[in-house]
Order: sequence, then C-alpha cells, then structure tokens
Amino acid sequence: MAETNSGWDGRGASGPDGTRSSEAIPGPGPGPGPGPHMAAERCADGRIRGRRVAAASLVALAALATGCEPGTAEGAQDVPPPVRATRAAEPTPSPFLTAPAPATEDAKPRTAPPPGPSASTADPAPPKARPVPEPSSAPRPRVLMRTGSEGDQVRELQARLRQIGHFGRNPTGYYGSVTADSVRSFQAKRQLPVTGGTDAVTWQRLLAMTRAPTAAELDPPTERPVAAPDERCLKGRVLCISKKSRTLAWMNDGRVVSAMDVRFGSEYTPTREGVFEVFWKSRDHVSTLYDTPMPYALFFSGGQAVHYSADFAANGYGGASHGCVNVRDEKKVAALFDQVKNGDKVVVSW
Repeated sequence: MAETNSGWDGRGASGPDGTRSSEAIPGPGPGPGPGPHMAAERCADGRIRGRRVAAASLVALAALATGCEPGTAEGAQDVPPPVRATRAAEPTPSPFLTAPAPATEDAKPRTAPPPGPSASTADPAPPKARPVPEPSSAPRPRVLMRTGSEGDQVRELQARLRQIGHFGRNPTGYYGSVTADSVRSFQAKRQLPVTGGTDAVTWQRLLAMTRAPTAAELDPPTERPVAAPDERCLKGRVLCISKKSRTLAWMNDGRVVSAMDVRFGSEYTPTREGVFEVFWKSRDHVSTLYDTPMPYALFFSGGQAVHYSADFAANGYGGASHGCVNVRDEKKVAALFDQVKNGDKVVVSW
C-alpha cells in the first residue's frame, strides 16, 4: 500500500515533493514539542545563522580594538576604525641610561640630567678662575739716581751704559732726559720695571754686566774730536771755540789744557764770530733779559758769555742758546772759570 505524505511527520513540514522545508529548532518552551518561537528561529537558506556569525565576529573585533574593555562597543557602528601608524613610535628612554640626549644650541633641558660615571658623558668641569694677584708687600727698591741728579756716580752710570750700547755719547755727569731714556732702554731689555730712574736693582744689574770705566771713559775731553785749532789760538792764553766741531779748548801757547763740548745760539740769536777778550766774570749770574741762570759766566761780547747750561746737560744739542756759548760739563766749566782771567783772548770761528 502506498504511503501518502500527510504534511507532518513529527519533525517538520514536507513539501509536495516529499522534501523537508525546515527543521524544528528546539526552543525554551515548556514541552518537548515545537513552540511558537520556532518560526522566528528558522534559518531559511542559512542566512539567519550567517548573520549571527558575522555579528559575533564584528563584536569580537571591536573588543580587540577597544582593549577588551566591557561596555565600550554595542555594535560595529560604535567602534572607531583602528588608527594606522604612519611612523615608528619613538622608543621610551630607559631609566638606566646615563647619557642625556644631545640638546640643541637654542634649547636646554629644564632639569640637568644626573651626572654619569663615564668621563665621556659627564659635563665638562667649569674653567677655574685665575687667581687675582695680590699686591706685593715687598718694599720698592731705593732710587739712587733720577732726572736732575749730578755727580761722579751719574758719570759712571753713563759710562757703563755706553759700554753696552745704551748711551750714545760721552759722560757728562748730569742725569737729564737723554740719560733717563737710556736707563729706560736698559730696564726694558732686562725686563725690569721701566721707570727711567736708577734704583738699586737696576744699578746692581748694570754693575754685573759691565766693567769699571777707565779715566778716559769717565772724563773724555769732548763728545767729538777737538778740531785743529785756529791759528789765532796758538799764542797766549786763549779760549779757542770751534762752531764746526762744537768744542771749546782752553789753550796756553798752543797747548790744550782742557776741552769741553759747547753749543751755540740759533739762527735768530747767533753767537758772534771773531776775536774777543773776557771782560767780566760772574760765578752765580742770572740773565736779566731771559731770567735764566748762567753759572760760571765769562762774558766776552756784550751779553754773550761762556757759561754752564743745565738745559744743554739735560737735552744735548736738541736746543740752542740765546747767543751764549753753553757748556754742559759743570765740573769742567767751574775749573775753567777759576783759571781764566779778565783780558784773556776768546776766538770764535767756524
């Protein structure tokens, strides 16, 4: 007997061709049989079940993207897309590193990094300040000679300086500007305090470098050689004065008794040339016209005289007289003053 399909076999409905159209999915109903929710639970063509699987996958991805924090993703639409990194993240510096990152010139770290044990990474030590020299409490050496000093020690100083090339003329015995400049030159070359005055240290250094001067070195007749005497000077007692050699020779019957350097007047106040005689001697004379001292004056023509000049002794031939014959060696002119008498001849020549 042929069986007929009644449309229900206890498991589900069959179609007219005998195939099963759906399966019954047990539900939470009270009985073992199918409940009314089975119609909603059907998985026609498998699409309902596929949607649930897809939704479950999206929820799982959302949980991973949000750090698996509960309650942060209700659905795929609430989950922001993951941010794709565009560059590699900078590594977190290790707390055990001792070398700080190099700072640029314009930016310094707010807090200085702790000093490391390595000398190559440690900050350079600040430069040590130079100690300020304290003023010396040692007493200054005693000054033996200075500008204005006169005497035999000055003459020796000049002679010793000349031996080593610091004094370019014969000694005069007067400490003037030329001598002071010579002393400064000596002091500078020996790295002594450059003062121009001769203190005990300068003097001892000079003594150690030179020898004792001879009598000719200490008391030369003139700075320049004495000129051959004018023929008018060969007889009698004559003050023979040469403008050419700038010397004065005290002569007795053609013999030179003494000689000394002299200078003359300028072109505006020239010293007269010719043959004269001494008519007045004045040991401590002072010029009434120029208010200038004229020690050991031997007048021979009006107001013109042979006399000592402190300016000539100090400054040499850098100056000129007002017409007189200046002598710079005071000792020599003083001796001459004592020997010359009124009426002795004076010859001034070129």
